[in-house]
Amino acid sequence: MSNVIVIGTQWGDEGKGKVVDVLAEKAHVVARFQGGNNAGHTMVVHGETFISHLIPSGILHPDKLCMIGNGVVVDPRVLIQEITDLRERGISVGPHNLLVSENAHLIMPYHKLVDHGREKLKGDKKLGTTGRGIGPCYEDKVTRRGIRFCDLIDRKTFEEKLSLIVPEKNFYLRDFLKYDTVDQESIFEEYLPYAETLRSHVTNVSLALRQAVKAGDHVLFEGAQGTHLDIDHGTYPFVTSSNTVAGNACCGAGIGPTQIHSVIGMVKAYTTRVGRGPFPTELHDDIGDRLQERGAEFGATTGRRRRCGWLDAVVVRNAARLNSLTGIAITKLDVLSGLKTLKICTAYEYQGDRLPEFPSGSGVLEACQPIYEDLPGWSEDITAVKDDGGLPANARAYLRRLEELVETPIHIISVGPGRDETIMLKDPFDTP
Repeated sequence: MSNVIVIGTQWGDEGKGKVVDVLAEKAHVVARFQGGNNAGHTMVVHGETFISHLIPSGILHPDKLCMIGNGVVVDPRVLIQEITDLRERGISVGPHNLLVSENAHLIMPYHKLVDHGREKLKGDKKLGTTGRGIGPCYEDKVTRRGIRFCDLIDRKTFEEKLSLIVPEKNFYLRDFLKYDTVDQESIFEEYLPYAETLRSHVTNVSLALRQAVKAGDHVLFEGAQGTHLDIDHGTYPFVTSSNTVAGNACCGAGIGPTQIHSVIGMVKAYTTRVGRGPFPTELHDDIGDRLQERGAEFGATTGRRRRCGWLDAVVVRNAARLNSLTGIAITKLDVLSGLKTLKICTAYEYQGDRLPEFPSGSGVLEACQPIYEDLPGWSEDITAVKDDGGLPANARAYLRRLEELVETPIHIISVGPGRDETIMLKDPFDTP
């Protein structure tokens, strides 16, 4: 039995979906522990592309049990649509392979209206949220006004909770945000069918995980977004509304920390970011455009163009510490093929001082200039390479330098989007 966490080390979009899909082959259970449908995981299997927003990436393996933990906020309409879409594409989804925590909080229509209303009110100072109600839902969870799945499937409790919260939300929407309001009865009638559709999936996920661990099953924990979008450790306020670091896998799924055996940090071979916020290595030139085009850097959820820049080892080193990484999975190495010179940011310069570590203040980070180290690139197409020895010498040197800077070994190398375009140097499930 071995339990593995997969998290993003940068600002999300590192390729977690693909690596989770690859690792799921050896796992028995795949559990999602935070975030909502503001994240999208892309998987390419036999040339066919699948994008999941709530359902764990392991769902494409027919013999795996997928779980949505209590730390996830769930829009039931989106979840049902994902289930429907997968079934229409021949993927079996039912209570036998998809469980949802009874303690997971529901995204309600008023959460999305609050999200949009706030962004409209802020104008040019908006944060750039996805507008899917994620933040407002987490707010209600923390202030003990949220509605959970266990409430939804109890008609009386659901109606009582709605009657308490809707008047307050409408007051805020109408009188402060000057935005649209909601109708309590319409929400009740919309959500009752959701309850009946999802009732058979809803269970105590923490208990189900315990039973899996006792049975000796491998459990794979799947995070969303990246370390530097973490509500506590990210580039606040340009962050998501949950803890994206590995420690939250325990809180967000209901399992103790002694049950975790390895933590794999996803690292894109360059750096990207969606939305606003400081980004020291961002490129505003032809190379940045090239990375964006060759890497197909568009958000899987929003479709927004991702900002692109050189690999930032300060960011990854910070993530290695925060998550106690045992290994790295590097993705999109193939996108760098053809560049004559590559750059890795090894430190920042701030007001004449050298900063070797990631600063907390977004204002400080915004003013930082990257200190680069140049490395020679390579011209070969590496998408068909099956082992690290087949990589160009300069590609191997690039990877070795990353390991040195981050003080973490590389366990997985992705050289293309497909399952078979993966070099496994060390299986995370093979722990001592």
